[in-house]
Amino acid sequence: MNQSLFNDTLVLENDRVLLRPLLPSDTEHLVPFAINEPTLWKYSLLAANGEKNMRNYLDVAFQKKESLDSFPFIVFDKATSKYAGSTRFYDIQPHHNTIQLGYTWYGTDFQGTGLNKNCKLLMLTFAFETLGVERVEFRADATNVRSIAAMKSIGCTVEGILRSNCAALEDRRDSIVLSILKEEWYDGVRETLTNKI
Repeated sequence: MNQSLFNDTLVLENDRVLLRPLLPSDTEHLVPFAINEPTLWKYSLLAANGEKNMRNYLDVAFQKKESLDSFPFIVFDKATSKYAGSTRFYDIQPHHNTIQLGYTWYGTDFQGTGLNKNCKLLMLTFAFETLGVERVEFRADATNVRSIAAMKSIGCTVEGILRSNCAALEDRRDSIVLSILKEEWYDGVRETLTNKI
């Protein structure tokens, strides 16, 4: 895995969506979601509801980017010409040639519109075909039915539940683990996901 590909010139886009590196100046685009749609972070490990929490959420994202653990994007929906949310690569493991994809959230107006599948197609294509990773992992709160359904719909395989594996906003949570392997991507996941768009 060539980590130098994670740089501020990295832009992923198709006819529907543009993903570009998240910048501190993007706070102005994301704070309105934090103020007007506080329930978006019900299952989040880090609160982002309200302006103060959103600023902290983004500060943590930038710190993790600086430590080469993560690479966050802002999501721009070309269909509406509006910023829709954020997503990122994280837990970047060059030695194991694996990566996680998550911290994904969109405003309610963008949910169920096909935006997420477009984002995932771009990110998975980059992960498998440019970075050449062996595995992309996804995690979610085991009770987050909507998120789990979305991950299954893009071709993820459920691996199991990590019981009480991390602190959540109010208590501890069980996390579901899903993944896509490189051979699965090339053996049908890529084609199936592309056909859904």
